[in-house]
Amino acid sequence: MNPERSGLVPGLYLVSTPIGNARDITLRAIDVLRAADVLAAEDTRSLKRLMEILGIPLGERPCLAYHDHNGAKMRPRLMALLAEGKSVAYASEAGTPMISDPGFDLARAAREEGHAVTAAPGVSAVITALTLAGLPTDRFLFAGFLPNAKGARRTALSALRQEAATLAFYESPKRLGAMLADAATALGGERRAAVCRELTKRFEEVREGTLDELASIYAETPPKGEIVVLIGKGHSEKISDSELEEDVLAALGEMSVRDAADYVAQANGIARRPVYQLALKLAKERG
Repeated sequence: MNPERSGLVPGLYLVSTPIGNARDITLRAIDVLRAADVLAAEDTRSLKRLMEILGIPLGERPCLAYHDHNGAKMRPRLMALLAEGKSVAYASEAGTPMISDPGFDLARAAREEGHAVTAAPGVSAVITALTLAGLPTDRFLFAGFLPNAKGARRTALSALRQEAATLAFYESPKRLGAMLADAATALGGERRAAVCRELTKRFEEVREGTLDELASIYAETPPKGEIVVLIGKGHSEKISDSELEEDVLAALGEMSVRDAADYVAQANGIARRPVYQLALKLAKERG
């Protein structure tokens, strides 16, 4: 056994990687990347580049790609290596594995087959944004990426209207303006929010304002880089007739009358029957 790798017990190691500044790597993550028998990554090029920066030799060790498109094919191979008693380190492209990356199915499969699973924790873009943005952090809800389609996006946002928590989303630069406009419509344009961009990198920026203000800023000028959007807490209150109708119409654009009624009633914490009757009426009016 290579003495450099003698201290790492068999199992799956979920390794957090920097989201921008390579020096944000932890000492334990370096130890794991240096010692693991097998390396797996969402993007092997990113991992190899990081290892070069940190002076960690790959040597003869395999470095296997594991992502959404090859997960079903690659998981059995990684499970077989774990069954042989290997230590496998899996790294996301940037940030913490399991947070909007394909590591979930890999970790679940490893647990189901009785292998040890542990983490070398580190940077997370959503936690970094919450740290900087100045919005309440006592309770937050991470909602990942919203749907691409406008109707589905508004419906998803409307379902979060009364959450008494800071809302956190990942968003692409091209969709940011539309997302902020939809959030202003669905949640209220006066809600406080922050757009956090290029965190830990040279052009890091945190821009605060109301949803209306931020939607106006980014309507015509999409920013560059990786983005986290934070939206301040909602307040539980009775939904108005016009808001209810808007929610139902948005839901009808994506689902059946029955499903739309179920979804909107549950999202707003109200009785299903009047929502179903409204959905029937609006569906008939739409033809």
